[in-house]
Amino acid sequence: MAKRVVLAYSGGLDTSVAVRWMIEELGVEVIAVAADVGQGGDWDSIRQRALTAGAVEAIVVDCREEFANDFVAPALQANAKYEGKYPLISSLSRPIIVKHLVAAAREHGADAVAHGCTGKGNDQVRFEVSTRALAPDLETLAPVRGWGLTREQSIDYAERWGIPISVTKSSPYSIDQNLWGRTIECGVLEDPWEQPPEEVYELTTPTATEPRDMVIRFEKGLPVAIDGRALPLHELIGEVTRVVGSYGWGRIDMIENRRVGIKSREVYECPGALALLMAHADLEDLTLERDVAHEKIRLEPRYADLVYDGLWYSPLKRALDAFVKETQQFVTGEVRLRCEIPGRCIVSGRRSPVGLYDYGLATYEAADRFRHQDAEGFVRLWGLGIETWSARQGSGRQAGGAGDQPDPASDR
Repeated sequence: MAKRVVLAYSGGLDTSVAVRWMIEELGVEVIAVAADVGQGGDWDSIRQRALTAGAVEAIVVDCREEFANDFVAPALQANAKYEGKYPLISSLSRPIIVKHLVAAAREHGADAVAHGCTGKGNDQVRFEVSTRALAPDLETLAPVRGWGLTREQSIDYAERWGIPISVTKSSPYSIDQNLWGRTIECGVLEDPWEQPPEEVYELTTPTATEPRDMVIRFEKGLPVAIDGRALPLHELIGEVTRVVGSYGWGRIDMIENRRVGIKSREVYECPGALALLMAHADLEDLTLERDVAHEKIRLEPRYADLVYDGLWYSPLKRALDAFVKETQQFVTGEVRLRCEIPGRCIVSGRRSPVGLYDYGLATYEAADRFRHQDAEGFVRLWGLGIETWSARQGSGRQAGGAGDQPDPASDR
């Protein structure tokens, strides 16, 4: 039985209750580790909340730069969106949190790690599979999965032990946020017919009054500057989120297939993520050779599935990373985003010093350098197989009786 446990601590309802519950029910010491992945908040208050709940130590790790460079960046280069919509907000943060949980467990001599995930969510898979990949000797505890408390009972439990929480019975939303976006669950959102109330949104509240152009510069598939101003990736994401979100753009309301086999209604705010993914994919259209582009598009959903399913630290994920990295060598240039009222963000231009668009080949004006005479032979050979099939077996063959057979002599 574990005696010292390192808990992935968010400061929310479930993990705050989990601190006290593990102390009372399992008799363990709890070290709370909170990872700052860009969600904001008062970290002094979050530390104090963990200590009030009974943790022997509460640690806050600033992971923002590492999260952006080592986790968001490869997902952006892969254009990773689960089921073509969700840009993997929570999915991307779990493997870095586990990395720091394991580091804290080694430093403090813990023999277990813990998370605050339920039994029907995806995050339990991500936390536990990542832990088994990085530290298979550590036990993993999942108190929320086993205690059988409803959300209302958890609120009562926190009140009984004097644990300060921000969730109330009248505002029961469950929020997870990082620099890549924000997820909102629970409450009225559990009915897929109900329209999400405006109160659930924070990053996409319309405040802008005039249209705006914003130029994103990419180098080797990663955004490095906005309107000529160079920024570290974690700061650049925040700036794009702020600007695009002010136009009320960047919301997702979807029915999602969870890893555990159930469908759930998910609401996301991710203006920065969606804008950068859109810009990056558009620049790839300009800079990737046709076969590379098509193969990358084929593999992108598989990449997203791996991340969503908690397999960040898997050999297939590493192999796909190598492929994606190779494809990004010439994804360099600028993309112009046009933000307009109400709720509109589009790509309005793109350029690259290594782009494969050739005006002389594409134009129909006098500067046309394309050899039109070559096209006749190309088209004839390209369609030769179809022509032969049509004449012998397809629509070009004359109708005959069911027993008709070709005359072998006609092939000589």
